[in-house]
Amino acid sequence: MTWLYNELPFTRELAQDKIDEGYIGFVYEITDSANGKKYIGKKLISSVKKLAPLKGQTRKRKKCVQSDWEKYYGSSEKVKELVETRKSDFIRRIIYLGKSKGELSYMEAKEQFDREVLLTDDFYNEFIGVKIHSAHVKVLWKK
Repeated sequence: MTWLYNELPFTRELAQDKIDEGYIGFVYEITDSANGKKYIGKKLISSVKKLAPLKGQTRKRKKCVQSDWEKYYGSSEKVKELVETRKSDFIRRIIYLGKSKGELSYMEAKEQFDREVLLTDDFYNEFIGVKIHSAHVKVLWKK
């Protein structure tokens, strides 16, 4: 099962294009088509890997690599357990692409609060954990 972005498949090539544009992750919605329940979360699509310095150099090198986002089904133990038994029942949608960890954390929490994920049985989410500083989300400020 693939990820959908704007109802189109989000491929490895498209992910690389988004990484090249500066995006590092996404906020997603996973829907259990068997019962309609959903899960809202976030996932990084790339990370910086530190490599040993080249011979004669002292600075470590950095390399941008894609994460395991293609196989990812959330951090919820309940969702992961259900996916093991019936993976084809789950639909994964990307609802927001972000360029920083702070931006992703803010948008994930915003989606979770807006949808009231803790106040209804319509979601698998069990908690909302976030710590964000205003400097992390300056790009989202309204002028």
